[in-house]
Amino acid sequence: MKLAIFGAGAWGTSLSIAFSRRHDVSLWTWQEDHCRAMRRDGENRQFFAGHKLPSAVRIEHELPAALAAAELALIVTPLAGLRETLRGVVGQQGSVPVLWACKGLEASTGLLPHQVVAEEAAGLRCGALTGPTFAEEVARGLPTAMVVASTDAAFARALAQELNDARLRIYANDDVVGAEVGGAVKNVLAIAAGVCDGLGMGLNARAALLTRGLAEITRFGIALGGRRETFMGLTGMGDLILTCTGDLSRNRRVGLALAGGKPLAEITRDLGHVAEGVPSAREIARRAQAMGVEMPITAAVCALLDGRIKAADAVALLMNRDPKDEAA
Repeated sequence: MKLAIFGAGAWGTSLSIAFSRRHDVSLWTWQEDHCRAMRRDGENRQFFAGHKLPSAVRIEHELPAALAAAELALIVTPLAGLRETLRGVVGQQGSVPVLWACKGLEASTGLLPHQVVAEEAAGLRCGALTGPTFAEEVARGLPTAMVVASTDAAFARALAQELNDARLRIYANDDVVGAEVGGAVKNVLAIAAGVCDGLGMGLNARAALLTRGLAEITRFGIALGGRRETFMGLTGMGDLILTCTGDLSRNRRVGLALAGGKPLAEITRDLGHVAEGVPSAREIARRAQAMGVEMPITAAVCALLDGRIKAADAVALLMNRDPKDEAA
């Protein structure tokens, strides 16, 4: 398959390495100097140093060159870049099927990625590529499982079959809402997990946080139309466990730094990459409140990110809530 990957950050670069094992891959970056540097160095030193790009991966800066004869476009920008990148792809080649691998809710609109795509390209054959993944491990060829989620079940199954290989197992799912909600909310919960670990609250506290966090994901996702069983799978529980416990998690690192008292602006500057839980937290909380969905962990993370409370106060706020039935 001829695959055009749009977005040469760590994740886009990692996927270009992984998919080039079986497919003809082009990797697009919007920065011309970044394109020249990757061609010269044979790796993405700016965002993913230490991982050599296979010689078969074509590095492009111009959209027409990246899309030439492409059978699938994969958008791997931060969510903030999805809309603009999609416009460019569709404007250049409107019939090409599209997958996106960004997670979160769009700032200011509160839309999930598939809703952004529907606004920009109604009727497009499309879906989300998501699941519990760290770019570092995918690039190294370590065993990983992901999901292609699309309302077009046949499209999801066909792409899962096409993209699957011995080191990257791909499953199909037709619950796009559920898959996207899991990927969005787990980033916010990972910030909370980082705070928990950074304050030395212990493994019992982390287990409680993940379990109650999964309840928040499920309540929010069902309210938006997702299916309960999706939240027990790779894009729900699987992604939550990985992001909240793995040392490679950017969002968890944000929480660790907040627990240490660092200002958010300094944390995001030093991180060097986008931690999607930071912009998504407020949109998730706003949309949940509008629907009457209770999400106390997300609300506490928002208060912490906004500087309204300190890290220790966020933990106390959650622990001092009135007892209730676990199923509530």
